[in-house]
Amino acid sequence: MNTLIVTPYYPPVISTLANMMQELAEALIDTGHNVTVATAWLPNKLSKETDHYALTSFSNERGVSIIRVKTPFLNSENYVLRGFSQLLLPYVFWCNIRKYVKRNIDVVTVYTPPITFAMLGNLVKKKFNARLVLNVQDIFPQNAIDLGIMKNPLLIKFFEYLEMTAYRSADKVTSHTECSLRFLVEKKGISPDKTHLITNWIDVAPYRDAPNIDFRNRFRLEGKLIFLFAGVMGPSQGLDTLIEAARELKSVSNEICFLFVGEGTEKSRLMKMVEDYSLDNVVFKQLIPLDQYPDLVKNVDAGIVCLSSLNKTPVVPAKILGYMAASIPVVAILQESSDGHKLIMESKCGYSIFSNGSVEDIADLFIKLYNERSILKEYGENGLRYVSKHFTKDVCVDNMIRLLESDGHV
Repeated sequence: MNTLIVTPYYPPVISTLANMMQELAEALIDTGHNVTVATAWLPNKLSKETDHYALTSFSNERGVSIIRVKTPFLNSENYVLRGFSQLLLPYVFWCNIRKYVKRNIDVVTVYTPPITFAMLGNLVKKKFNARLVLNVQDIFPQNAIDLGIMKNPLLIKFFEYLEMTAYRSADKVTSHTECSLRFLVEKKGISPDKTHLITNWIDVAPYRDAPNIDFRNRFRLEGKLIFLFAGVMGPSQGLDTLIEAARELKSVSNEICFLFVGEGTEKSRLMKMVEDYSLDNVVFKQLIPLDQYPDLVKNVDAGIVCLSSLNKTPVVPAKILGYMAASIPVVAILQESSDGHKLIMESKCGYSIFSNGSVEDIADLFIKLYNERSILKEYGENGLRYVSKHFTKDVCVDNMIRLLESDGHV
């Protein structure tokens, strides 16, 4: 079967989704599929160690045909430029797909956001008479509306029209949490028969062998109790809360350290807050290569996931699974609707709190972990056991492959 995967991220771009897409593509190859991946080229999501990676529009990597499309404004801090880039995506990608794909396409699976990728999926569906599987990682434009990024009523209606067209044109719609699927059915009117739960997954093997790199020494954080936030620093994360909590904790202990690793539109502003508050318990570092991420996580004491209380869609940050695979506790500061609270409670891998709570309450949560530092290992082991049982790569990828191969339901 000839399969096309459309995804905003693919290695060497640094993202949990990029890793998942590579694992899916290579698993499809192993089961006899011909696989092409169409993805964006995003230099600002490369680590300094990999930014010399040679850009080629078309390559074959481990048996997977990769089409990389230049999209200069897709991750721009200017939301007007980013929106313009998203509107151009279907046509720019379509031109490249027509240029490089010489065989028929039986099934196209599209990962969103951006929602405009669904327009591309529909083009491919009509041209090749292919089945279209739409994978919803976050619900757009609802998330942008909730965060106050999108306010213009006409613009909202336009993107909602694109969203509903995407759901109608898809043969199957997947999401990674039960609450997200319920939201799509109840709020967006998608037929339950069309929706499927495909959870995000994690390969625990790279974490089992780490660490080979001593990031504590590299970052000069020996003797610290390190709380790590790794990933995108954007408006959706609501990271001001962490800086304010760090300010509260400054007088508690000089052992407590907040480590931020990554990039994003909010990073410079957050760094300015740290400077203004004269905080020495907050450290910012640049992106690291994807293959070094397990080493980084295994070097810290707990991992943080954080989403603004303005978010209303019930998403679960994928980085939770990485923390659990690394056998470290999770500290989750999430909106009430997130399934992340249920995940942490069931796995007993750490603590969660609503992100609309007070700074004092959030600071108290970190103090609690500081006081319980002698048993943090137990939380981490709970998480590893849970993720190994419920979110293994083999099981979840197999579910996705069966869905792609099926004309009916799985």
